[in-house]
Amino acid sequence: MEYFMDAIKNKYAQFDGRARRSEYWYFTLFSVIGFFVIGALATVLGMVNETLGMIAMGIAGIYWLAILVPSIAVAVRRWHDLGKPWFWIFIGLIPMVGGIVSLYFMVQDSQPGDNEFGPNPKGLLN
Repeated sequence: MEYFMDAIKNKYAQFDGRARRSEYWYFTLFSVIGFFVIGALATVLGMVNETLGMIAMGIAGIYWLAILVPSIAVAVRRWHDLGKPWFWIFIGLIPMVGGIVSLYFMVQDSQPGDNEFGPNPKGLLN
């Protein structure tokens, strides 16, 4: 939860620097949990009252908009940690293989030592 809150509060739109695997994956985990909770709430409220369900869906939309920028920012910082430029975030858009390639890279360890995007957040040396 610490990584999620840090990404929301302190690194909301920070696209420079590097992000460790743990920062990226904890942010992703708590984002997905948030969507599931809001989705379940919308489903239950929608069964009770259609208006309440629509309100909950509106909250889900607001949540999505609220985490859109930090999601992109943490992904860019994660690619930087791997020594790749920001536009690698688009590799996931390639049909069939993009998601697999992106996942492969996102589970890789940090590039050792400093790179052009800053010092290694893990403090590894070359």
